[in-house]
Amino acid sequence: MHSELNKLTIADAAAMLRKGEVTSLELTRACLDRIKAIEPRLNAFITVCENEAIEQAHAADQRLKSGDAPALCGIPLGIKDIYATKGVLTTCASRILGNFVPPFDATVIAKLRAEGAVFVGKTNMDEFAMGSSTENSAFGPTLNPHDLERVAGGSSGGSAAAVAAHECLGSLGTDTGGSIREPASFCGVVGIKPTYSRVSRYGVIAYASSLDQVGPFAKSVRDAAIILRTLAGKDPNDSTCSARAVPDYEQALTGDVKGLRIGVPKEYFVEGMQPEVEKSVRAAIKNFESLGATTVEVSLPHSSYAIAAYYLVATAEASANLARYDGIRYGLRVKAEDHIDLYNQTRAEGFGAEVKRRIMLGTFALSAGYYDAYYLKGQKVRTLIRRDFDRAFEKCDLIVTPVAPTTAFKLGEKMNDPLTMYLPDIFTISVNLAGLPGMSMPCGYDENNLPIGVQLIGPPFSEEAILRAGDALERMGTFAPRGIAV
Repeated sequence: MHSELNKLTIADAAAMLRKGEVTSLELTRACLDRIKAIEPRLNAFITVCENEAIEQAHAADQRLKSGDAPALCGIPLGIKDIYATKGVLTTCASRILGNFVPPFDATVIAKLRAEGAVFVGKTNMDEFAMGSSTENSAFGPTLNPHDLERVAGGSSGGSAAAVAAHECLGSLGTDTGGSIREPASFCGVVGIKPTYSRVSRYGVIAYASSLDQVGPFAKSVRDAAIILRTLAGKDPNDSTCSARAVPDYEQALTGDVKGLRIGVPKEYFVEGMQPEVEKSVRAAIKNFESLGATTVEVSLPHSSYAIAAYYLVATAEASANLARYDGIRYGLRVKAEDHIDLYNQTRAEGFGAEVKRRIMLGTFALSAGYYDAYYLKGQKVRTLIRRDFDRAFEKCDLIVTPVAPTTAFKLGEKMNDPLTMYLPDIFTISVNLAGLPGMSMPCGYDENNLPIGVQLIGPPFSEEAILRAGDALERMGTFAPRGIAV
């Protein structure tokens, strides 16, 4: 029994905790044992918080006995190493923050602590969330639990792999251009990127502030709804965070999608897409129709410009956000003869190649004489992409697309060609530029037994509709999870 507890969903574990059939300590030890057994091969965690997790589990068990137990009380979770966690090493997978221990919690971490959640560790990621494969981590790549020769996806690859490999029952990631949805697709789990402003970003180390968003990974749509309900809501520490009331997302999971209008964008089934990906996503659309939904073709004509616009806007914001890492205020400080040398040498030694590449791209795009030609033009394209979605949602309630053109690729396969590496996010980036919610959920496997994901996109603050549709698809049971390699 003990060795199988880590395979529970959050909903099932929460029910057993309340019935007294299991304790949080037993759940937590099962996850920690799993981490010890497979981490040497998987590398999904940068820091394992064994002592803190045991202490939190004891406290959760006391709270459960008292009857004061919110939904996530006693549930072991993994936290992407981009969130400030008080007293716990927070590296952002970078050498430059290799010794940084925050004195405060990010808002979402404080919310989870208030619920009594248990943090088993900080998960691996691409350095400063820059990447599509978790190969850009200063702590080595995370491997895909379904095939240890392949990537887990990025930048939240550690969080996705940890859930898929049953090292925790759920986890947190961040999504700037697809960094929750793409690894969720590659690892065969559910990942949701909420509407921009739905969840506070206070205490989340910034990459591109107008695009970054917080969201959960889970083993089921219901579990994702449970975590998102805790994370969402107004935060006085984040002026961009919406004051809009938070619905009970779990209550929205009725299984009924009759009359739902599904939009299928003609630009998203592109030449060169892996055939099994198109076949599985189209099968998911057929399943929606069998449940009573209708489908309509929509057009998102400016999507082909999304990657170019994204890498102007995101890198420009990154160049500004990462200017704070100068060897004076945070983390790494290299000895030097003067301040200029200290800045230069600290940043040269502290940042990895991909981070340096994006800082230089962004600095160039913002430089005098090039602002109008590049950054401003990127922002104008962003507006056109948002208008495309506005017009599409006049004809439909949700849009269904693939998450990525292929399943997980092999380690090192794209590392020497940065432009090719940027393409896996081709179907997810537009959603960030438009500030919309999107969810990835499993819908099939390819011939190598690698998971395939389908993406559900909605208008702003339509998380309830997305989760309801995803839950209905999940209840059909047409996608049967298969075994993993670890």
